[in-house]
Amino acid sequence: MIGTLDSKIPPGPLAQKWRNHRDHLRLMSPNNRRKLEIIVVGSGLAGGSAAATLGELGYRVKCFCFQDSPRRAHSIAAQGGINAAKNYQNDGDSVYRLFYDTIKGGDFRSREANVYRLAEIANNIIDQCVAQGVPFAREYSGYLANRSFGGAQVSRTFYARGQTGQQLLLGCYQALCRQIATGTVQIFPQTEMLDLVIVEGRAKGVITRSLRSGNIERHTADAVVLATGGYGNVYYLSTNARGSNITATYRAYKRGALFANPSFTQIHPTCIPVSGEHQSKLTLMSESLRNDGRVWVPKRKEDREKAPGEIPEADRDYYLERKYPSYGNLAPRDISSRAAKEVCDEGRGVGPGGRGVYLDFADAIKRLGEETIRERYGNLFEVYKKITGEDAYKVPMRIYPAVHYTMGGLWVDYDLMSNVPGLFVIGEANFSDHGANRLGASALMQGLADGYFVLPNTLPNYLAGQMGKRPSPDSPEFREAEHNVHARIDRLLRVNGTRSLDSFHRELGLLLWEKCGMSRHEKGLREALQKIPELREEFWSRGRGVRVLGRDEDFNQSLERAGRVADFLEFAELMCEDALERDESAGAHFREEHQTPDGEALRDDERHAAVFAWEFEGDGQPPKLHREPLRFETVHLTQRSYK
Repeated sequence: MIGTLDSKIPPGPLAQKWRNHRDHLRLMSPNNRRKLEIIVVGSGLAGGSAAATLGELGYRVKCFCFQDSPRRAHSIAAQGGINAAKNYQNDGDSVYRLFYDTIKGGDFRSREANVYRLAEIANNIIDQCVAQGVPFAREYSGYLANRSFGGAQVSRTFYARGQTGQQLLLGCYQALCRQIATGTVQIFPQTEMLDLVIVEGRAKGVITRSLRSGNIERHTADAVVLATGGYGNVYYLSTNARGSNITATYRAYKRGALFANPSFTQIHPTCIPVSGEHQSKLTLMSESLRNDGRVWVPKRKEDREKAPGEIPEADRDYYLERKYPSYGNLAPRDISSRAAKEVCDEGRGVGPGGRGVYLDFADAIKRLGEETIRERYGNLFEVYKKITGEDAYKVPMRIYPAVHYTMGGLWVDYDLMSNVPGLFVIGEANFSDHGANRLGASALMQGLADGYFVLPNTLPNYLAGQMGKRPSPDSPEFREAEHNVHARIDRLLRVNGTRSLDSFHRELGLLLWEKCGMSRHEKGLREALQKIPELREEFWSRGRGVRVLGRDEDFNQSLERAGRVADFLEFAELMCEDALERDESAGAHFREEHQTPDGEALRDDERHAAVFAWEFEGDGQPPKLHREPLRFETVHLTQRSYK
């Protein structure tokens, strides 16, 4: 039974909470660290940095990733940059401004203390990564360069062209490799976590399956850390890598961990539009492009079929600059996405199907020269040309919003521990820092802050009471968990139906996009909650449901995808339940019934200034909702405006 959620936010002034808290946490002596084992699931920026740092401290770490190498983690796909309040541009930035922009960007649906800590730590991340040799862009003088991102009026984003995630991951990977070489970290590539093991109410291990051999294994530990990313692929079409999934965190949810704000899904405004039903994923064009690209559509519907060069300046609607003059093309992602949908719904969208807007660099090239644009964004222009066949130096890019990041995740307290003792959750897998909408260049910031700086301080506070309490892998709890994993795999293989996995996943994704996507309303959400169980029942129907080929004790990509789609078919229902219960609009959660006269999100702070955390009550039973009230001691709740 879960009582009142205790976020364990330290007392005292906001700017001193983290330092005072850290100073009073329990420590582990070096000789005792060697006796403790920690499991880290995930090896992207959050998991890789956590495993490397914990290994450096002397703990024995097992790190699991389903890719063939940590270098293949989805963090590598992040393009635009990472935020920090160094104020190198001398444009008035500060830790407080970064904190406030992040709180406001999330539409006041995140914890003050967590967000302030993130802003405070961000400066340390830049120093850490420079020391690792990450090749951030530099000014001619040698100073690190900065550019602007959505939701900010200062330049605070550090970047490495359009490859920032890749370069940061390489820095993290070399730190991880050092610990692998010294023996403190043991890496398990191509291995997927399929269940969490709870012993006497505490997370004490995981059940894994080798994706190469199919072998099921038990792994014990003194604590488990989940760093498995987000669940955007529930929509089928998203900017996420095809392998990104919900399984690890959803298994933890079914073992008692609360899932917070699952309906908070970010739609990114700068993606290459869908080109046909053949697609299995979408490609992101970095938000950094909006520094120099101008977004527009024709003013008249009849001009949408014309080539962009045939439309004179007077007949173009630079709608973001018109609607949000203070921020213009750098309005936050949720607002920019809805604005694009609005002009396309009016019939002014461009490209096939009218689902696209222009991102035009003509003015920037005229002002700065093509060579400067190549230096800043060259690889992004190359990606665009390879996919579309169009040269964006000569014609505008076409973009449209798509599912990108997920702000929801497992509930954690200030120490990044879930309500299940011993289960820590970091990076995109938790809910803690971004509220209802993530500002650009904040994902890399959170992942590295959690892994390098927060978890290594808070984890020992828990481990100090766990000496000598690691169970045997032969304990009843581990045997039961392994039996359940085998049973689920057997059930998937026995369905022996006629429909492909992709057909189920695509149907689910389209349903979610229409009913719980860029905008939602009560009628659509109730329709989704009726159709999802029907689709799930068909998926599991013997003889006519899903067809999973191959065997379990073998390399079997059909089987591994089947498990993930099965979890999506359950999790989608939880998303819609959350979206229906949150009877307001906030950030990316846009309920059409709740909007201002000019079409912006209308919050209900009196009833819904809270974290919605859901508890699993059993298969076929509705989940139980717990609320953690959000208290704002420093910022004032105001209607978010970027005009």
